[in-house]
Amino acid sequence: MRLPRPGFRTWLLLLLLALGGGLALLDQRDASPPGAVPRDAAGEPDYFLEDARLTRFDAQGRPHQRLETPRLVHTPDDDVTRLTTPEVRLRDDSGRRWLASADRGRLGAGGNPLLLEGDARLTAPRERWHLETETLHYDADTGHAWSETPALLRQPPQQMRGERFDAWLHDNRARLTDNVRGHHPPTTPEDPEP
Repeated sequence: MRLPRPGFRTWLLLLLLALGGGLALLDQRDASPPGAVPRDAAGEPDYFLEDARLTRFDAQGRPHQRLETPRLVHTPDDDVTRLTTPEVRLRDDSGRRWLASADRGRLGAGGNPLLLEGDARLTAPRERWHLETETLHYDADTGHAWSETPALLRQPPQQMRGERFDAWLHDNRARLTDNVRGHHPPTTPEDPEP
């Protein structure tokens, strides 16, 4: 006795099932699991993002603060966002670009102020000066950056140290205070006049 041969529809159904199963296995294999859920003294986070890029806009709708970080964690109990190795691009009212970075950072409630900690740096590329300090605060609403930890300000070939640093980005003003020491090499005949 011979069994009837499967028809075209049966073969088509089996082929579609095999193809769907193969695609499902490939999809699961390519998906990488997210990192461990971070725990903190501030409580359990309500979200965390990996490879995040955030942009803040001013009242006129222009981007004035861009932040990139490999990982950010937000905790709802204190409404704080913690950042890993953030890199920040700032624009002042005149359109000048400023760069900031640190080992870790924190955005306060509502996304302001920004706190950079651990090897914090602020650079003004157009003015060719570079600040290094341990902790740097930045208020995006007023454009005020400050450090209450010892700071080193370099504008080659000069450099100055102080116990406190303030910069008002929109006004293009900076100030070092408390125990300020500087190194200002004399100009040589090869150096161009300022």
